[in-house]
Amino acid sequence: MQTAFLKLVAADIQKRFGNDLSEIAIVFNNKRPITYLKKHLSEVYGQAIWSPQFFTIQEFFRLSTDDTEASPLTQFFHLFNIHNELLVAEGRQPETLEEFYPIAEIILSDFGQLDYDLVPIEQIYLELYDNTKIDIAFQHLTQEQQGFIRQFWQSFSIAGHSGVQERFLQLWKRLPVLYDRFKEKLKTEGQTNYPTIYRDLVEGKATNQQFASSFQHILFVGFNALNKVEAKLFRQWQDKGSALFYFDADAYYLEDTMQEAGLFIRRNIFQTGLVNALGDSPNIIGNRTSTVNLYASTGKISQTKLLYDILEQHHKAEQTSAILLADENLLVPLLQSLPDVNPNITTGYPLTQSPIFGILDLWMDVHLEISQFKRRKIPYQVIETFINHPLSMVSLADKLQIQKEIADKQLFEIALEELHLKSSLPQFFVPIENSAHLIPALILIVDDLLHSISSQERIRQIDNNLLIETKKTLNQLLLGVETVAPLSISFQIGLIKKAIAPINSAIEGDPLEGIQIMGLLESRCLNFDNVYILGANEGILPKTSNSPTFIPNSLRSAYGLPILENQDALSAYLFYRHFQYSEGIHIFYNGLVDESSTGEESRFIKQLEFESKFQFDRKIQQQTIQFADKAQEIVIEKRGQVWEKMYQDFIVNQKRISATALTTYLQSPLQFFLKHIAGIKEPPSISQEFEMNKLGTVIHNVMEKIFLPFKGQQDFTPTTVLRHEIDKIEAQVIREIGLQYQIELKTTHDLNSLQRIMLKIACEYVKMYLEYDINNYKAFRIIELENDNDYVLPFPIEINGEEQQVTLYGIIDRVDEVVTHDDRIISRIVDYKTGGDSIIFKEIDQVFAPNTENKAMVQTLFYAYVFEQKTGRKQLEPHLYVARKMREEGTLFSGKSGILTDEFLAFQKENFVRFLRDILQEIFNPDVPFRHNPDAMIYPSDPYTLFYREASKWDDTEE
Repeated sequence: MQTAFLKLVAADIQKRFGNDLSEIAIVFNNKRPITYLKKHLSEVYGQAIWSPQFFTIQEFFRLSTDDTEASPLTQFFHLFNIHNELLVAEGRQPETLEEFYPIAEIILSDFGQLDYDLVPIEQIYLELYDNTKIDIAFQHLTQEQQGFIRQFWQSFSIAGHSGVQERFLQLWKRLPVLYDRFKEKLKTEGQTNYPTIYRDLVEGKATNQQFASSFQHILFVGFNALNKVEAKLFRQWQDKGSALFYFDADAYYLEDTMQEAGLFIRRNIFQTGLVNALGDSPNIIGNRTSTVNLYASTGKISQTKLLYDILEQHHKAEQTSAILLADENLLVPLLQSLPDVNPNITTGYPLTQSPIFGILDLWMDVHLEISQFKRRKIPYQVIETFINHPLSMVSLADKLQIQKEIADKQLFEIALEELHLKSSLPQFFVPIENSAHLIPALILIVDDLLHSISSQERIRQIDNNLLIETKKTLNQLLLGVETVAPLSISFQIGLIKKAIAPINSAIEGDPLEGIQIMGLLESRCLNFDNVYILGANEGILPKTSNSPTFIPNSLRSAYGLPILENQDALSAYLFYRHFQYSEGIHIFYNGLVDESSTGEESRFIKQLEFESKFQFDRKIQQQTIQFADKAQEIVIEKRGQVWEKMYQDFIVNQKRISATALTTYLQSPLQFFLKHIAGIKEPPSISQEFEMNKLGTVIHNVMEKIFLPFKGQQDFTPTTVLRHEIDKIEAQVIREIGLQYQIELKTTHDLNSLQRIMLKIACEYVKMYLEYDINNYKAFRIIELENDNDYVLPFPIEINGEEQQVTLYGIIDRVDEVVTHDDRIISRIVDYKTGGDSIIFKEIDQVFAPNTENKAMVQTLFYAYVFEQKTGRKQLEPHLYVARKMREEGTLFSGKSGILTDEFLAFQKENFVRFLRDILQEIFNPDVPFRHNPDAMIYPSDPYTLFYREASKWDDTEE
């Protein structure tokens, strides 16, 4: 590496001032270089000396006043009150804090910039429509500057203004008075800000105007872009012989006026007249032929992953290295991608990317709902987010219990009074009745978090720092809010989010050891053997947007205020200076074109590649496409523990086999194994989608309650009596929905949106079932209803050549006798269906087969068989009540071979029993493994889908 800039400065200081540096002030733009210069001074001197005094430029100028520094929030509230006083004086309505807040930051920023660059306030805010007035008022400006002013004011017509222009002009007239009153307010309160300190120094109004004379010499090190205050004071101090300037520059961009990187140092030396204490700058960049490694990554975050590999290859502990973030949003992914390199990070870990902000943001969202909008129920997602957040400290047992209760009751929303959470934040869900208590309540949450963190064995200093800074900011905000009229909770939340967003915490390490991580701006004055620059994309380096301002670009240009081109020049300098010193230069950019990136490297890179002698070694990240090894199909052989469990459960213990279990096997033998043998249950969950299984349960139970009074009657009941039941349907459905969700429901007002949908559908379906009976039959007699106890039937099958017995089990929805309109009496078994089932089938052979064509028909025949065998009743007709189709298709199963009734029904019942025996014997056949049928329909909601992915086609012999 070339001799470091600060080492050159240290050597020059020794040469000029000898061993006594106690009367010398050394001033930097930021704190970071101070440690490095101290190190170089100790190396150069090699002995104990009187140390100079070190300052940042703001700390140095701060010596000129005894006033208290006003925080940004304090300044904002001063400005708000003064602005409203001016509005009242104009006969206008005062603005609310909500209305004024968006423009206050812009006004304060503009006022600060005008102070830093000594712009006459009364001039810049003049209204100038007449070109002759511009000639008179601005004789001291160049023709080009006067042209800029004309360009701006020509956009305003004397004849009249648009609404936007009129509002702008009203504010424009008010700003000079607002500026003066604001300054007076600060002075009255004994407060100040840095723009005021700067301007007062130049205008001779500072409390300690001669503060600089307390030092024999003032050394300004590494400055680049100077505002007019700095330029004027620096020149004054230089002329008095008390100031020296050390500019870190290279002749490559300093002497070439086309190079934007040298813009400000050229201005400092050739216009302001400041002398570089190091003499003429060498042309290091122009003569270097080193290799620059340029990496195009396949995504923004991929830069940090790629850096991991590069550091593993190139990082050497004996060399100094730095990772420079052109895009500081990469800090968190970078921290997650670093190898073991002992990092020192002073960029600052942002609060907004920490778990702390997550819990605070959740609190604000919750109170927007429960405190602003007075809602008394919270969506279940909010509860799950809270209990799963590490800072809520909810125990695992409590967490599982809460999740189970939410899933069991299908609680889409939870009432506040039902929330009983044991956490580190007991006040989290307590509504705030008075908006004035919002910020104190949030401060209490921060205190609870601090207490919770301090009680842990390993305290994370970064979390502690973030919480303390957050509490400071909230206290400042509270002081300001208390001075104004009551604010809405929603606005305060917006204000809080803006106030705490800039908070960050340094992650301190050793600034002289390990790898340093910082932004480009922080790297001023510093040099490293190796630099790794991340985020070097066009649009990021340099940035393409400026800070918001009410001073248009044309006026900014006329008065020499910073414009976007100035920002480009500073970015270029910060980038180029690393090419003066570092041997290992590695630059990373996002080469992927997407909505946030052009996929191009910064134009600074292209300029250097085209104009300098550096050799750019371009590398494109190649993401090898790796395909996971094809997983083997899950096939469960019936031997060992599997067979032992099957035999013990179903043969020894006579575990029941239901119609649903049978059709599960027909669709997927593997799913039958998972559910009914391995006992793998569906995970508990809450669905925002409509749940057909719950709808079916509600309808079944309501139908049972309607017909239960008629069960066991000897005489037939006219179907007309069912008309009286139609009016009672809604109340019965509401009660049944409440039972399903384990909550008490009385009226439709108690139901959430999905439950209301369920109510509407269930009522329509039940009404449709009753109307079908009324319209198609004269009378009915109920024989059986929803009996889940009595219909258990032993069924003989052959296992390994021996006769064994399994137990069949059926829940009968309804068995009845009906009288048709032609006075025939029909015995029926009725099954209610709410889904997409159908009474239609194509071929009977496809019904009695694996992956059955009509699952409902198999189940209904199963129920009929069990009922007939248990009761001795025969000739039961299976009827399927499918609400969606029964008006058009009826309720009897039918296919190409005919309608399932009379002789055709009797014949198929015999076929079904043979089919049932064959399937049950297959289930217990050790030679037929459990595997998924690849032709079976897989529904999106099927939780067992993961097990079916690798299912392969069955051979004909297997089918």
